[in-house]
Amino acid sequence: MTRLAAVDCGTNSIRLLIVEVNGQETREILRTMKIIRLGQGVDATGELDPAAIERARVALREYVDKMKREYVQDVRMVATSATRDASNKEDFFRMTGELLGEIVPGARAEVISGEEEARLSFRGAVADLPPEAGPFCVIDLGGGSTEFVVGTSDGEILGAHSAQMGCVRLTERIMRTDPPSRSEREIAEEYVAERIADVEKIVPVGKAQTFVGCAGTFTTLAALALGLEAYDARAIHDSRLRFAALKVLTNQLIEETSTQRAAHPVMHPGRADVIAGGSVVVNGIIDMIQRNTQVTDMVISEKDILDGIVAGLAEKL
Repeated sequence: MTRLAAVDCGTNSIRLLIVEVNGQETREILRTMKIIRLGQGVDATGELDPAAIERARVALREYVDKMKREYVQDVRMVATSATRDASNKEDFFRMTGELLGEIVPGARAEVISGEEEARLSFRGAVADLPPEAGPFCVIDLGGGSTEFVVGTSDGEILGAHSAQMGCVRLTERIMRTDPPSRSEREIAEEYVAERIADVEKIVPVGKAQTFVGCAGTFTTLAALALGLEAYDARAIHDSRLRFAALKVLTNQLIEETSTQRAAHPVMHPGRADVIAGGSVVVNGIIDMIQRNTQVTDMVISEKDILDGIVAGLAEKL
């Protein structure tokens, strides 16, 4: 038996997955998330805020301590949109090396491309779906970017693209009023539409039979749509959201204040101020799917890039 860990540090959150691998069987030990807003202000300044790096350090320190308690033998950490864009990213990576080196000497976070991020997310997100439901289009909506990847259940990738739109990026760049003004919303919708047009040119969206949404915006929307009183990953995983009802929910969230959004029992405090931006992205995604297919709903997955990372580590055993 071997214990492996994956850490994903994005624009908005840092997440940890620890699993135990025994032959062909994988058992989840721990899955957790903290919102640290690493990408706060990076869109405007081009740099990671030292306070944001410190928030990441505190969270990663806690994660490394958890890895030690669970006797983790190998770890991989990936860093995505926020660090790809930052001029002082080496300060962040040096910090991760100091901490992750306590688990595996020489380990440190890696910047991965949007395309690799998409492939890892795809592998994790479709793991529990029946092969006959493919081809799949996995959509990983993050803080700074959104990854789209179309592929088959056996791992063949038919197309992938990382679009520079996410819940934090739209909030900081465009939707600054609380709640967003009509003009801000229109500008945000135009911004999303432009990036969706690139997705349609690059990714064969029309070949997908099943669309899979993963990461915090989608899972929070699922929790709200299901009427949960507390966040329940087991109830959310593999749930289906019909587009007509989903758009009612996203439009409601866009019109609410961050205080009203925070009052929803399943809303993480660090997501209330950015989920309106995420909702604009979701609306654009729905429009794209309806233009290109006859699909009327999407599957929400709690599995994502973390699961893809540990699967890759397990292959090396």
